[in-house]
Amino acid sequence: MIFGIGFSNPFLVGLIALGVLLFLIFFGVRVVFAAAIVGLIGLVELLGWGPAAGIVGTIPHAKSSTYALSVLPMFIFIGFLAFHAGMTQQLFDAARKWVGWVPGGLAVATVFATAGFAAVSGASTATAAVFSRVAIPEMLKYGYDKKLAAGVVAAGGTLATLIPPSAIIVIYAIIVEESVGKLLLAGFLPGIVSALIYAGIIIAWALVKPEDAPSVKGYTWGERVKSLPGISPIFIVVFIIISAIYNGWATPTEAGALGAAVVFVIAIFRGTPWRDIQGSLMESAKLTVMIFSLIWGVLIFVRFLGFSGLPEAFTNWIVELPYPPMVIMICILLAYAILGMFMDAIGMLLLTLPVVYPAVIALGFDSIWFGIIVVKMAEVCLITPPIGLNCFVVNGVRPDISLTQVFRGIMLFFIADVITIIVLLAFPEIVTWLPDLMSN
Repeated sequence: MIFGIGFSNPFLVGLIALGVLLFLIFFGVRVVFAAAIVGLIGLVELLGWGPAAGIVGTIPHAKSSTYALSVLPMFIFIGFLAFHAGMTQQLFDAARKWVGWVPGGLAVATVFATAGFAAVSGASTATAAVFSRVAIPEMLKYGYDKKLAAGVVAAGGTLATLIPPSAIIVIYAIIVEESVGKLLLAGFLPGIVSALIYAGIIIAWALVKPEDAPSVKGYTWGERVKSLPGISPIFIVVFIIISAIYNGWATPTEAGALGAAVVFVIAIFRGTPWRDIQGSLMESAKLTVMIFSLIWGVLIFVRFLGFSGLPEAFTNWIVELPYPPMVIMICILLAYAILGMFMDAIGMLLLTLPVVYPAVIALGFDSIWFGIIVVKMAEVCLITPPIGLNCFVVNGVRPDISLTQVFRGIMLFFIADVITIIVLLAFPEIVTWLPDLMSN
């Protein structure tokens, strides 16, 4: 008992704690602190100070020493080092030469370049920050509308949450205790589909308003072919990671370490200054610590939810609803869309999955398919106001483009995300095909 309240019903304690948590988050308290504090108080209320302190005290070490989590710093380091080694600029230049001639060509090139960088990055905000420096100046130089230039970078950055290696997919796998390798493979085709739909939206925009997105012409086939060797290192890294996981001769962590080693050798071979390599290590460490801290704080609350019985009660309620499972799934996704307006993607998944996941599985949905769907919803949250973290990143790097312009620029890409989710709901084989091949 704490504060002399002494609730006898654990379920009631869980409901009150959940309400308090949402209240704190809504008024700006960081998810990691709100979840840890509410979870601790809830555990003390249900179990007493001694057991609660024992549970809270073991979580940081127990979770940070989880082998599956060791893949995160590897993937994050690959992305930062690839940027400092100049791979990002070469990737964008090659994409510009190959697709710059289509309507909205530079914006389409940005989408494909962000997809390529996502395959060695795994961090959405890092991808948005990098291409805010690389792609936006080029688009503005050729007369692109500021809203489109900012929107395509913010939306393109979200592809890093689907295309492996993806930090959010790894976190989902750890929470639900699913295969990291299968989930990483499952995100590959949906990521490509999402990028193609983005490109289609841009071309439609350029056809309707050509003054917003002029084409870039004048590159010969010889120039296009000469651009390919510069981007070969990225394809080599992607091939190593995907083939290692798919063929089973390396775990995701080992594949990530091997990819990081390859990028490191390439960076040295290209003469990347040591200060940039040190900077990559420091940036990777900062982002890793941030993610780990968020996991620790939220898992304290998740452990409390387990004692409250709230997940089990929610599962029973969902299963007994007199509606088709797909209708219930759509309602769950709509709830994620609303929640994503006020929370960051990782925090949202950490808080909701312990409650929602058992219900989804009880309804008969595939765990890997649902993982990719919910990660795609996390993508949407990265560009949804008022949080829209990628939009704030773009505005932070390019303060000459107002936040209002950035949010206006992502509206069509939000529609593209909705189309992608509908496609994945209608054709789940897009998600499950590669993991099923891996199983066979």
